[in-house]
Amino acid sequence: MAPVGLSFYVFKVTTALQISISLNKVELSVGESKFFICTAIGEPVRLEWYNPQGELIMPSKRMSLHTETSRSRLIIYNAIVQDAGIYRCEAADASGHTVEASVVLEIYQRLTFRDVQSPQEFRHGEMAEVVCDVISSPVPTVVWYYQDREITEEHHSRFRVLANNNLQIQQVTKVDEGVYRCEASVEARGEIDFVDIAVVVNVPPVLSVFQQSFNSTADYQESVTFTCITSGSPDPMVTWHRYGLAQGWPILGGRSMLTIRNIRQADGGTYTCRATNKAGLEERELFLKVFVQPHIIQLKNVTAVEGSAAMISCVAEGEPLPDISWRRASDGQAFVDGVKSQDGRFEVRGRHGKSVLTISGVKLSDLGRFDCEALSRIGGHQKSMFLDIEYIPKFLTNYTIYYSWEENPVNISCYVMSNPPATMLWRRERFTISAEGTFNTRVHSAEGKSVLEVTPMSDRDFGRYNCTARNNIGVRYQEFILAQADVPSNPYSVRLSAVSQRLATVTFMKPDSHGGVPISYYLVQYKEVGSLDWRDAKSHSVQTTVVLTGLEPNTTYEVRIAAVNGKGQGEFSRTESFQTLPIREPSPPAVHGQRGMGKAYRLGLIKQDDGGMPIVEYIVKYKTDKEEQWMTKLVPGANDFAMLQPLQWNTRYEVEITARNVKGLSEPTFYQFFMPQKPDITESLFSGLGLGAVVGLGLGALLLLLVLVDISCFFLRHCGLLMCITRTLCSKKTTTSGKGKDMEEGKALYICFDFYTMHNSHLFFLLFVFLFCSSNRKLPLKEENGKESLKPDTIEIKVHSDNSIHTKLDDIKE
Repeated sequence: MAPVGLSFYVFKVTTALQISISLNKVELSVGESKFFICTAIGEPVRLEWYNPQGELIMPSKRMSLHTETSRSRLIIYNAIVQDAGIYRCEAADASGHTVEASVVLEIYQRLTFRDVQSPQEFRHGEMAEVVCDVISSPVPTVVWYYQDREITEEHHSRFRVLANNNLQIQQVTKVDEGVYRCEASVEARGEIDFVDIAVVVNVPPVLSVFQQSFNSTADYQESVTFTCITSGSPDPMVTWHRYGLAQGWPILGGRSMLTIRNIRQADGGTYTCRATNKAGLEERELFLKVFVQPHIIQLKNVTAVEGSAAMISCVAEGEPLPDISWRRASDGQAFVDGVKSQDGRFEVRGRHGKSVLTISGVKLSDLGRFDCEALSRIGGHQKSMFLDIEYIPKFLTNYTIYYSWEENPVNISCYVMSNPPATMLWRRERFTISAEGTFNTRVHSAEGKSVLEVTPMSDRDFGRYNCTARNNIGVRYQEFILAQADVPSNPYSVRLSAVSQRLATVTFMKPDSHGGVPISYYLVQYKEVGSLDWRDAKSHSVQTTVVLTGLEPNTTYEVRIAAVNGKGQGEFSRTESFQTLPIREPSPPAVHGQRGMGKAYRLGLIKQDDGGMPIVEYIVKYKTDKEEQWMTKLVPGANDFAMLQPLQWNTRYEVEITARNVKGLSEPTFYQFFMPQKPDITESLFSGLGLGAVVGLGLGALLLLLVLVDISCFFLRHCGLLMCITRTLCSKKTTTSGKGKDMEEGKALYICFDFYTMHNSHLFFLLFVFLFCSSNRKLPLKEENGKESLKPDTIEIKVHSDNSIHTKLDDIKE
């Protein structure tokens, strides 16, 4: 350090440069801040600060300088131990003369607990070290307390204070949990401080399960619940895992349950119950065995070529794996694994849920549905597929000759069955007829059918035509012949039958030849003998019976018949003659009777042969069997009934009916009927209600009577339907076994009826109850030792819709 003093100059006398610092010695604790002021007297040109290492202090975050002409302030922020030492302030004047002053900075560490955690957690049974990091200068003295008592090795064999002031606890347990005090002191300064540290001992999870394996069936709306019981400290967090993925939400401690509802096949497998806390982890595996109903997962339609082999595959899954069988829907024939069909064409081979049905030499009869059925002890599943057969075109008709004539169009039809559908075309003398046709041919095509429309214009258009059908399986041909048609030959064996005054029925035999063209109808010509004008009548379609109407009575007619087809009319048959009948009286009328309302009676009149002239009227005469005088009633001929009224009750009547036309009267028809007794008021009332209402009232009365009888049986005899229902609903006593417990002798036997469908058997059932209750007999049953007792078994009587009765005695020992 340069000496402080006055400088002497030759020419000028100035004040000597002096410097001072506001403080000489400072004690500062770590973390505090302090500033020092350096003041210069004179004319300094430079004021600078130097740290304990002799380095020029430059402004920084922790050290700041504020310098003026003769004053400089040094600020130290957040002092640290390394900042301790001698700081110098140096001043220099214009001549380079320097002076300095110094300050001593002492820094001490106060008692400081550094990052002491509370609570501090340890695993049960491990070596625990409770950390108490305290610093000071000088080094502090540390003492530990637990439950207000100082911890010493004499009284606490498992406790030891380490050199780093930490507390070591050997094999820490839950008993060691609590609040520990770490107390530090510096005797030189009389400084003391403490910190309370909570020690927590964590116990690893302990996990137990009631049941480790479960069985269930898929797709039956079933549920299963896994249960885990856990303990530990802190309370473990329980999670469920499957394939490494968490299932559901975590649950804290205690009992944890995982419920799987509507169990499916995919739910089967291993589930893990995992309990976790700070002290560790424990897992238990639980297994769910899911039985699955058989389910066919692969069955496809198959297409095969006729004569080749077809393989149909059916794949099914399920737990356990199902057995697979096949059935042909067309005839119900079954095919099972390892057994060939009688014709040797069907064979089944299968394993591991897959079955293959092989059909050799496929036939068209194999076309259709085949059912695959998968069965196991859990259930069954059936699916169907369709076997489609591809085959070469087949012609469906043997009719290959067609007839026509010039300028008459004719359709030559070619029908084909094929799979896939065939392409069809027509040929004529090695030339293909285009689909657009020619001036006298046209082609009309549809699936499975092609029609060649030919309009013959000359003899050259008659002859052979070829129909060709082709698909990707093969090609077939069919030849057709177009021949010239002719008119039909003449009918023969003309006969006249059922000849009356104005009608005649003509019958005949068909002609031997229709000319190649179907007959359209028959032309029947008839005229009076001596007349030149023939009248025409046509048959209905091709019927060989024709009725001639509008004939004159007592007249001779001639008749002849010709067949007509598309080509024209053929020759007439031989002429036959017949004569109509003369006009006469009508035939007796037919009569049927029906009682009317009240004192009336209705006679139905059925018209018979009118004798060739319309019936003018019916003359109806009637009287009682005790009277001689007839009463007469005239009924117009157009009517079909006669109403006789008023008549007498409880009386027999005789009737005589005669029909009259202009020629005269018919023979009479006789008829008798009986009028019943006069009905009473009840009958009158019911007659107004109708049959259905009367039957309903009768059934209602009978039902009410049977109900009253059943109630009487209930209170008086302790039997009947009501008693059965009461015992079924109210008496739930369990039947005791063994012969030693005999039932009270003479007790009524209660018979319960189990009827599935009553329909028309209601009355029969109620009648049976009525008869049973009305019986005075009791029905004791004898045991082998001869004692009479009633067995508590139930006799089940089923009344079916066909009125048959079936009884069933449940649990009766032989």
